[in-house]
Amino acid sequence: MKNTPFTHKHIALGAKMAPFAGYNMPISYTGINDEHATVRNSVGVFDVSHMGEFILKGENALDLIQRVTSNDAAKLTAGKAQYSCLPNAEGGIVDDLLVYCIEEHNVYMLVVNASNIEKDWNWISGFNTKGVEMHNISEKTCLLAIQGPNATSTLQTLTDKDIINLKYYTFVKGTFAGVENVLISATGYTGSGGVEIYFEDKDGAADKIWDAIFEAGKDKGIKAIGLGARDTLRLEMGFCLYGNDIDDRTNPLEAGLGWITKFTKDFTARPILEKVKAEGAQQKLVGFEMIEKGIPRHDYEIKDAEGNVIGRVTSGTQSPSLQKAIGLGYVKTAFAALDTEIYIAVRDKALKARVSKVPFLS
Repeated sequence: MKNTPFTHKHIALGAKMAPFAGYNMPISYTGINDEHATVRNSVGVFDVSHMGEFILKGENALDLIQRVTSNDAAKLTAGKAQYSCLPNAEGGIVDDLLVYCIEEHNVYMLVVNASNIEKDWNWISGFNTKGVEMHNISEKTCLLAIQGPNATSTLQTLTDKDIINLKYYTFVKGTFAGVENVLISATGYTGSGGVEIYFEDKDGAADKIWDAIFEAGKDKGIKAIGLGARDTLRLEMGFCLYGNDIDDRTNPLEAGLGWITKFTKDFTARPILEKVKAEGAQQKLVGFEMIEKGIPRHDYEIKDAEGNVIGRVTSGTQSPSLQKAIGLGYVKTAFAALDTEIYIAVRDKALKARVSKVPFLS
């Protein structure tokens, strides 16, 4: 099992640690609800150094990205990022990812899910027929996500870059806490604002940056946040988690990701997805709120009033912000309209729920 450059920090803080995607990762410190509230109300720090990062370079870098991703990366200019996915040959999803344009047309960084690093690398490499220079920098890249309404004001004193006014899905590179060549982006996975910082752990940079962040945020009640609260935060926003809400068997159109599926260019499985769009998806990913008391969990069956199975739960939790149980799940399209009554099979009971808007937080 691998450690990140911050594992000793997590252990020193008394984190509950557990294996995740081959890494020893913090699940919680003071408790999921407390950590969740910290991010929603102030500022919290996530160690997400287990994520994967690839650099693609060369005159054909954009062409390769265009062929393997669903979104239109040609729209990116230097300093901008984009959410996208890697469709497989059947129209399913190899992974979802972020595409960062470092140098227009020539240099890009792809950020992929930790559990899919090797799979994604092999998939993209299989399309690299024009000599694009590829570098897997996952092992040497540190990644911290500092999230919450007080995140940018907390960090602004640590850099001369204007991060308070950093627009959503843009990034800057510069010095941060005395460490050079730090990439600071605003993509977010919590819905509460903030930034992510990518850097290489050279000459003690990891400890230096971690300590500087916590010193800067001590008056705002800054806390380290585990993967447990990361999941409840993203679920309240309706953000997909690979392996739960999307995978190799689900396509982006039924997952509500039509907005990152652009048919203005050629990409893997385009004809298949065009057919899905034309004919309509057979199932759709919806948000739902429990009406009867119970917590929906991954893979629970979703039923109609007559007890027929119409889908399955992909993610579910008790929302700390809303104080009610919420979830995401695939249902047959006929049951996907807002306020449709559905039933979640919890143990031997069918508990009433209703299809709701996503994000759950307004």
